[in-house]
Amino acid sequence: MASNTEGSSDWLYEARNITKKYGSFTALDSMNFHIAKNEVVGLLGDNGAGKSTLVKMISGINPPTSGDIFVNGKKTEIRTRSDSEAAGIETIYQDIALVDSMSITRNIFMGREITNRFGFMDHKKMEDVAIDILGSAVQISGIDDPRKEVGFLSGGQKQAVAIARAVHFKRNILLLDEPTSALSVRETEHLLKYVGDLKKQGTSSVLVTHNLYHAFMVCDRFVVMSHGTKVFEATKKDTTIEELTDHVIRT
Repeated sequence: MASNTEGSSDWLYEARNITKKYGSFTALDSMNFHIAKNEVVGLLGDNGAGKSTLVKMISGINPPTSGDIFVNGKKTEIRTRSDSEAAGIETIYQDIALVDSMSITRNIFMGREITNRFGFMDHKKMEDVAIDILGSAVQISGIDDPRKEVGFLSGGQKQAVAIARAVHFKRNILLLDEPTSALSVRETEHLLKYVGDLKKQGTSSVLVTHNLYHAFMVCDRFVVMSHGTKVFEATKKDTTIEELTDHVIRT
C-alpha cells in the first residue's frame, strides 16, 4: 500500500481525501478520485453533485481545503492554473473559454505564444502550426483558416479549437466539463471520436456529462457523485447504462 506521501505509479492523477469548503458549506467531502493512464473517466451526477467543483480543483482554479494530490505517483501542489498546466492537465469548460474576437491561431496559443529571437510574436509560425494541427488532429469543416475569428465558429468548431490547443501542448489529461451541451448530433459524434483518438495517443480524459449514453460510448470507468461525495464507481464491463441511471437518479 502507498504511504501518505506516495501515490500509485499507474495513475496519472490522484486526489486523496479531498475536502473543499466555502465557509460552512462543504462542496467536496473526503473525496477520492483518480485518473489512470490511457483511460476515459465518466464523471456523472445530478446538478449540485460536486462535479464541476472537482474539475475546477483538478484544473487549479479552486484548490482543496484539505487532502492530498498526487501526479504520476508524486505528491504535488496544484493551487493555480499554472500548476495544473505544469502537471499536464488541460481543461475544456462548458463555456469553452475562448475569445470570440481573436483568431483561431491566437486562441490556440493564448498565453503560450511563439516568439522570435527579438521577443515579438511569430504570427507566421503560429499560423503554420495551427494549420497543421487543424488538418491532422482536428478534422472538422469550417476551421481550415487559422485567421478566422472564433466568434464566427459554431459550438462544435469552438470545441475543436479548444481540443486542438490541448493536443498541440501534449497534455496528459484532458478535462471536459459538459462539452456536448450546445453541440449538434454530428458535432457531438466528432467530439466523442476526438476523445477516443486522444486515448490512443496517450491522453487520458475526464468527461463530465448528463448524457449517460454519450458517456457509455467512450468511457472506460464511471464515477457517480452526490452532494460532494463519490457514491458509485465501476468499470464499463462491470456496469450497465440502467445501473448508472439508477445511481444518478437515486442521488
